[in-house]
Amino acid sequence: MLRLGRREFGPHEPVIMAIVNRTPDSFYDRGATFLDEPALARVEQAVAEGAAIVDIGGVKAGPGEEVTAEEEARRTVGFVAEVRRRFPDVVISVDTWRHEVGEAVCEAGADVLNDAWGGIDPRLAEVAARYGAGLVCTHAGGAQPRTRPHRVTYEDVMADILDVTVGLAERAVALGVPRESVMIDPGHDFGKNTRHSLEATRRLGEMVATGWPVLVSLSNKDFVGETLDRPVKERVLGTLATTAVSAWLGARVYRVHEVAETRQVLDMVASIAGHREPAVARRGLA
Repeated sequence: MLRLGRREFGPHEPVIMAIVNRTPDSFYDRGATFLDEPALARVEQAVAEGAAIVDIGGVKAGPGEEVTAEEEARRTVGFVAEVRRRFPDVVISVDTWRHEVGEAVCEAGADVLNDAWGGIDPRLAEVAARYGAGLVCTHAGGAQPRTRPHRVTYEDVMADILDVTVGLAERAVALGVPRESVMIDPGHDFGKNTRHSLEATRRLGEMVATGWPVLVSLSNKDFVGETLDRPVKERVLGTLATTAVSAWLGARVYRVHEVAETRQVLDMVASIAGHREPAVARRGLA
């Protein structure tokens, strides 16, 4: 059982986490949800299309203008409180690596801390434990926040992913984070080149086999773009193909931009796997 906020998710229930960027320079939507009203409209649409989680971020992942902890908090804390007020049942995640921001958003009502930079601030897990919040434990290859990989190598990329993410998950539980609220993430593109991210996808079953719920953040990333030689706005099909493979291999949570399309992919894979009945089954029966 995966338990996040007020929600519980069964072992064969795929969970969509919708991306809501509170940044003026995000790589995909270029600041479309930086202001409050467009961001709230995005939350409403995502929930209507089948997202159980919204992931709110105040700093873009890539290099760019410096964003202090104070500015990150200004972009996220009040918005978290308003989402909590308007959507009491949605699971609110905040994408941050800083414990100060984690503390403030949990106080405002966040349910999950999405640590995309691999425990670079060890106090973030302590905050999650103190508030009983969920935690995403990500492999970032030891990279510093907001840096791009350069000639990074691994003897065995999946072995490194398993060592780091399982270690972070076990530490979090030892600190007091509820075990049923901890997820592990291979960290596609983070501290990895395209071949590393493809291998991480191909071998995702090894992460699933650990027993920790696996979250994948695949949406429109560079490894998809490089694999197909497509710019950012033409990566949806590659993302959905990677989503289908990840679902077949047992991933549980999907951090995405395109919620409705992802929902269809996950429902189709679940039905092929025998975990979901078809919505309609008339063919050959009339």
